Amino acid sequence: MSDLSAFAITRKWPTQHPERLQLYSLPTPNGVKVSIMLEETGLTYEPHLVSFDSNDQFSPEFLSLNPNNKIPAILDPNGPSGEPLALFESGAILLYLAEKTGQLLARDPARRYQTLQWLMFQMGGIGPMFGQLGFFHKFAGRDYADKRPRDRYVAESARLLGVLDQHLQDRDWMMGQDYSIADIALFPWVRNLVGFYEAGELVQFERFANVRRVLDAFLARPAVQRGLSIPARG
Repeated sequence: MSDLSAFAITRKWPTQHPERLQLYSLPTPNGVKVSIMLEETGLTYEPHLVSFDSNDQFSPEFLSLNPNNKIPAILDPNGPSGEPLALFESGAILLYLAEKTGQLLARDPARRYQTLQWLMFQMGGIGPMFGQLGFFHKFAGRDYADKRPRDRYVAESARLLGVLDQHLQDRDWMMGQDYSIADIALFPWVRNLVGFYEAGELVQFERFANVRRVLDAFLARPAVQRGLSIPARG
């Protein structure tokens, strides 16, 4: 049986199945990327809820795994060298799991890098811009009298949706017919923008028919439906 007792995080979140990959997360757009990936690949794992309400992400135990105090993070008892591997940053975790399982990332070098460019597009553009729009539209920033910051992120989010919409013309997924980690990275954020952030009208989401089409196909996948609620909120 795997021994994970050397990792401080297991003191706050004890493992029931130490032989399984351990997921520390919350059902946010970044968090569900990893739970969806795990559901799609069929890897066995044990999810642990990191509650923002109780500031779990700032606990010494969580910081021992991710010093950046963000979810998600994983602890794989069966890392590349046969030793446990701790990993944070959702994009890095998606890439690791794709390589570990040989799934959802093309082996052909050209298609591999083309997939990774869209993963980076999400990490560097879609996530930060949509997140800022959410802050200025739904959260504390909405009370600012000056709407220029909000409008900046509205315009940039709409521009990024336009990039996606153009790319998805005549494509089933970001990589054509092949569903990949690029889709798993991108579409939880699109869902969040028009759903939880309630910003669909602001960005005129109805203009982006291709994005809506692929979002619907993404949300229809059984693994996506399961992953969107993992870890279960208490």
